[in-house]
Amino acid sequence: MPHSHLAQIYKPDFGLLTDFYQLTMAQGYFRQGLHKRRAIFNLYYRKAPFGGDFVIFCGLPQVVDLLSGLRFSVQDIQFLGRQKGTDGKALFDETFLHYLQRLEFSGDVHAPAEGEVIYPNEPMLRVEASLLEAQLIETALLTTINFSSLVATKAARIKAAAGQKSRVLEFGLRRAQGIDGGLTASRAAYIGGCDGTSNVWAGRYYNIPVVGTHAHAWIMVFPEEIEAFRAYAEALPNNATLLVDTYDTIEGVKNAIAVGQELRQRGHELLGIRLDSGDLAALSKKARQLLDEAGFTDTAIVASNDLDEYKIAKLRADDAPITVWGVGTRLAACYDQPALGGVYKLAAIQDKQGNWQPKIKLSEQAIKVSNPGRLQIRRYYDEQGKPVGSQLYDELQGQSEPTIELTRSAEENPAKKIDLKARGSLIQKDLLKPYIQSGQLALPLDDLRTARERSLKNYADYTALEEHVYGLSEALYEQKLSLISSR
Repeated sequence: MPHSHLAQIYKPDFGLLTDFYQLTMAQGYFRQGLHKRRAIFNLYYRKAPFGGDFVIFCGLPQVVDLLSGLRFSVQDIQFLGRQKGTDGKALFDETFLHYLQRLEFSGDVHAPAEGEVIYPNEPMLRVEASLLEAQLIETALLTTINFSSLVATKAARIKAAAGQKSRVLEFGLRRAQGIDGGLTASRAAYIGGCDGTSNVWAGRYYNIPVVGTHAHAWIMVFPEEIEAFRAYAEALPNNATLLVDTYDTIEGVKNAIAVGQELRQRGHELLGIRLDSGDLAALSKKARQLLDEAGFTDTAIVASNDLDEYKIAKLRADDAPITVWGVGTRLAACYDQPALGGVYKLAAIQDKQGNWQPKIKLSEQAIKVSNPGRLQIRRYYDEQGKPVGSQLYDELQGQSEPTIELTRSAEENPAKKIDLKARGSLIQKDLLKPYIQSGQLALPLDDLRTARERSLKNYADYTALEEHVYGLSEALYEQKLSLISSR
């Protein structure tokens, strides 16, 4: 069974899920005899989204599905064969197309577990494969990891703003960027910390709790609001959360209380009321007062209407008695920052003799200078398991030095060094694990609840840090400076 929804929505051959220039480069590598040369690429981002310090990694099962489906069908090859150059002749050689038709991914992919915290410039994926394979998969990997990690991070922020005692429900499918975007968002939002989703397909496939009651249209179908409430309570007495703001909100609350009393006589409870417009702070306070006075102290107040972490934090600061938050557009579409901006850069390639040559991309913008080598993330924790620091090192240089010296960036010269040993006895862990080896799944993937629990714990631990200490090992920093000066 596939690990994500991708294989169910699209055909199982993902060869064409790429940018055209990946294919033109692939033919160039093929002609130059470089296509089988072993190469290392790192997928990472440069600046944390939403004004934060890190992202929550998400999207690994989709990556596994994509790479297991890296194939070109006969129809795919025929499509490529019809592409023409400026001279009207075929753009791709038949020998190259025949090579593509037999192609399957045979490389290695190292990644963190879903729900891990990743800092800027730390690899979210490390791909080691033939140059042609590694180049072809760039676009598919980026679109998968960028969006999933962005939504998971946004969800973690929203859940933290709501508080662990509140429930956050993801309502974003109708406003997401298409069917695939909506399904990806529902999965990522759950890993980030949401407690349920309105997306029934995601609930069925991923076993995410599904939630929902009725829309304004239900109320408008009936002559009177209270008739609509009674009809809904009769149809679903064990799911009675009533939307009270179709007409007059306070009158809607009173009508909901009346129907709640009728429900009690039949052995059921009014689960909640939902506010979807207006001054949510003032209305929720008045609603809470009315509900409590009528004896409905356990009836929840659900709020929706373009919520995000900022609005939720403000409502909580105003002591709004809301305990369930329905978040849609601003989560599923990551409204305030709809793209993560992750990149995929060559970090090393083997020469004719099989020796690894570190590679670096330069730029007049220091933030765009890449890090060379077979990069690994070494995370340090105190004896209680709380994070202390994070070091990026190059496995091709050997194990990271026992003296823990971190440098934030290559543009700092001399670099700022931090000796973490002074902070006491430390536990260390390398985050990137070999999930795919020789094209095959090599480690089991976590279920969603395990990933969600990891995400919730990590977000709490890392946001509690007074200082985020991360950067390059001293050896990697010196190698990076050497490569910069040699260009």
